[in-house]
Amino acid sequence: MCWSATADLVAGAGIVTIGVTTVALSRRVRDLPLAALPLLLGAHQIVESEVWRSGGGAGAATVVWAVVALPLLALWVPAGVLCAAPAGARARLAVPLTAGVLTAALLSYSLATRPVTAEVRGHTLGYALDLPHSTLLLTGYLLATVGSLLLSADRWLQVLGLLVAVGAAVCAALWRLEFISTWCAFAAVCSVVLLGWSRRGPPETSAPAGSAPAG
Repeated sequence: MCWSATADLVAGAGIVTIGVTTVALSRRVRDLPLAALPLLLGAHQIVESEVWRSGGGAGAATVVWAVVALPLLALWVPAGVLCAAPAGARARLAVPLTAGVLTAALLSYSLATRPVTAEVRGHTLGYALDLPHSTLLLTGYLLATVGSLLLSADRWLQVLGLLVAVGAAVCAALWRLEFISTWCAFAAVCSVVLLGWSRRGPPETSAPAGSAPAG
């Protein structure tokens, strides 16, 4: 993905299909926000295909892409993980959710007050936004997204968190100028893991204290 308008469009359509399946397979209402994440990521790739077609710049597609990539994902991921988490795991998930709320607020303010532009750089797109305290914002963003997955009580989501963490590190090392674009492309690929998560069996329930197992 991120190689051309066609690649983004095809990948986006495929990820949307995964998202529809993930939502359909969800067994609990509180899983739906996280199950719907591939729908958002697929639509995001489709929006980026429009950025390609416009040759970058500061048009509507670029702004929409940045809104999804920055404040929306910073809030959506930790909120979705919190909704799906068992009661015992929710206290520790308040930390990444708080980081997501604060980071999303600051990123939203930056997008509202500063221009965001996109530039075609070979086979990828680079996005430019003048962010104050960018290192702090990146730390909050990763704590909200990767951190919430790693702190979840679900093995599928922890695996997803590890994959996204590794992907983020690789993207940062190989494509520093295009980090946000390649990061979101990798996150979209991880939608396949969410499909597996949605197909998992019903959560185990512990027997009441003092009761004997059924035999």
